Amino acid sequence: MSIKLDAVDMRILRALQRDANRTNVELAQQTGLSPTPCLRRVHLLEEQGVIEGYVAMLNPAAVDLKFTAFVRVTLERQDKTTVERFAKEIEQAPEVLECHLMAGSYDYLLRVIAKDLDDYQRFQMEILTRIEGVRNVETEIPLKRVKQTSQLPI
Repeated sequence: MSIKLDAVDMRILRALQRDANRTNVELAQQTGLSPTPCLRRVHLLEEQGVIEGYVAMLNPAAVDLKFTAFVRVTLERQDKTTVERFAKEIEQAPEVLECHLMAGSYDYLLRVIAKDLDDYQRFQMEILTRIEGVRNVETEIPLKRVKQTSQLPI
């Protein structure tokens, strides 16, 4: 589905990506609209699925989640049943912030968050490696986050 976005829509989307907590009046002022047409456009962008939702971005360390790992998972088989089973189990794991089905030398790439290394090891041993069909798990531990954003380059 292709949605036609004009320059005003793009200004609204860029402003909301920077700060979705602003009032409609503030958003209208920033985008050069009056409040009613601005709100109408935002609602249309939501209805069209361009805006999927709104969230508060939390500081992981402030909520005692200081450990991040990138995990490469290889399955025993890549048949539909095994792939769907793995995806369903991972969707239930709150430690997994991102899960991507990959093309290449492994099947999935996960971004996992935990309190510390021990907490991550618990996740790996009690949840991840117990999923039927998992053949191999490789964990990469980042030393420093250089960049992380949720803003799309529009």
